[in-house]
Amino acid sequence: MKEIVVISGKGGTGKTSVLASFAVLAKNPVLADCDVDAADLHLVLKPNIIERHDFISGHEAVVLQDICDSCGACLNLCRFDAIKELPQASGESLFEIDPHSCEGCGVCYAFCPLKAIDFPDRHCGEWMISDTRAGLMVHAKLGIAAENSGKLVSTVRQEARRLAEEKNHDLILIDGPPGTGCPVISSITGASMVLVVTEPTLSGEHDLKRILELVKHFNIPAYVCVNKWDISPDMTKQIEKLALLMGASVLGRIRYDKNVTKAQIEALTVVETNAPSAQDIKKIWETLQLQ
Repeated sequence: MKEIVVISGKGGTGKTSVLASFAVLAKNPVLADCDVDAADLHLVLKPNIIERHDFISGHEAVVLQDICDSCGACLNLCRFDAIKELPQASGESLFEIDPHSCEGCGVCYAFCPLKAIDFPDRHCGEWMISDTRAGLMVHAKLGIAAENSGKLVSTVRQEARRLAEEKNHDLILIDGPPGTGCPVISSITGASMVLVVTEPTLSGEHDLKRILELVKHFNIPAYVCVNKWDISPDMTKQIEKLALLMGASVLGRIRYDKNVTKAQIEALTVVETNAPSAQDIKKIWETLQLQ
């Protein structure tokens, strides 16, 4: 089974547009949208959700008001300032825990003298299995201010692998998150190959170097394509030179094309339109398949 991950050093490079086009060009792949913090692959593939599952990760503290005697012991223990003291008209104080500030460390739960703090599992979002015109897709939605997006990414990948094995698919296409943080590491670890989509700017060059260093650390074959290359041909050459020096292969270039935006508005992938850049993406896909 082959797992191809499409990533970028920063958001807005066209990573998802390229992956969505690959999904349509591929023969019945399993798709995984691992950009769980800001998932948008569904915007062009119009998924029909088949299954929904809660994503539970970690714990959060909750004050049991009927037991709490407002001693304030927890207030001094919390290093994240998650416990709020709310003065009451009676002169006493009411203590509450801000769920967005609580890190789930459990100190208040462990040391409350009256055991007046509960420590239930934290609901951090949901993950879904959907049917799309390009094939089955596993995707997710992280809750507002929720943590552990790296763990949710791992869940999405695991489910995509399970589906591929059950349905006898030999290809998984993964839309990875931007950057070089924990969610990216969860997206690429153990993958067959990584395609980095970059752009011909100074920031694009800087971010490409960082992401290629990360991919090299995990010893994963890396490939690079430059999106909107014709807005700066000289910078494109400079970026391609950097990619080769860092051991990556350059697969091709995608021209700047206003029709990409039109395709997005119509909820279509680029290769489902007559956009000139569709030919560039098709060539890159054909080349990638030979690797």
